[in-house]
Parts: sequence; C-alpha cells; structure tokens
Amino acid sequence: MAFLIVSIVVFNLAVILMPKRITLGEIYATSWFAAFFHFIADMFLDVKYDFYGYFSHGVDYKSLLFTFGIYPAISTLFLNFFPFYQTLLTKLIYIFWWTIFSIIYEWTVLHTSTYYYNGWHLWYSALCYPVCLLILVGNFKILRWANNK
Repeated sequence: MAFLIVSIVVFNLAVILMPKRITLGEIYATSWFAAFFHFIADMFLDVKYDFYGYFSHGVDYKSLLFTFGIYPAISTLFLNFFPFYQTLLTKLIYIFWWTIFSIIYEWTVLHTSTYYYNGWHLWYSALCYPVCLLILVGNFKILRWANNK
C-alpha cells in the first residue's frame, strides 16, 4: 500500500509541475475517460472473469486509489508529452516506451501485494497496453476535434 500512495503522490506531483501542453479542460476530460475506461476493463476482467484484482477478491474500495489516483495522472502525463506532430515512427517509439514503463510498474505493483493475478499474465498486459494507449490518443483527438467545432 505504501508503494501505491508514493506512486499517487509522485505521478500527481509530476502532473502539477510539468509544463502543460494540453489544456486543463483536456486534462479534466481525459482523466474522466481514463477512469471510465479503467472501470469498464475491470468490470469484465476483474469482477466478471476474475483474471486479476486489487488487494482482495471482489469489489474493494481501496481499488479506487488506482482509478482516481493513478490512471488520470498517467493518462495526463502520457498525452501531455505525446508527439502528435511527429512522424509515425516517433509515435510508435513513444508508445513502446510507455508500454515498457507500464509493464515495469505493473510488475512492481504485483510484488507489493496491492495487485494480484488469477489467470492473467504480464505478457497479456504487454499486448493490451499499446491498444489502450492508442484508444487514449484516439479519444484525445476526438476531444480536440469536438472542441474546435
């Protein structure tokens, strides 16, 4: 639990202190999208199929620390520095390094007893992270498009 609290503080301080390339409205909207996306994924993969979970089996209020403490901050950091106007290769490399970071972070959280696997494997996450990051980018592009209308 201590690692989770430290992570929340560090990630959110990074968001507060970073030079902002995205607006506060975009941060707000993408933070809610990240939390919603996390709820949907966990509704099926954790609650329905019990592939993994947070702290203990079933619904746990402490898992909200991940939903509202980690996911919005990480999505904000990811999108703030995303190379929107760079080459496709640069974007793919950026997503690759965020996937590596996410795998290492997940492995660390797994070994702090705040997260457990029950049929899930780290390599499943390695396959899912790039897709989730691309969904986050797609949502952000839709948000920017809608704001410009």
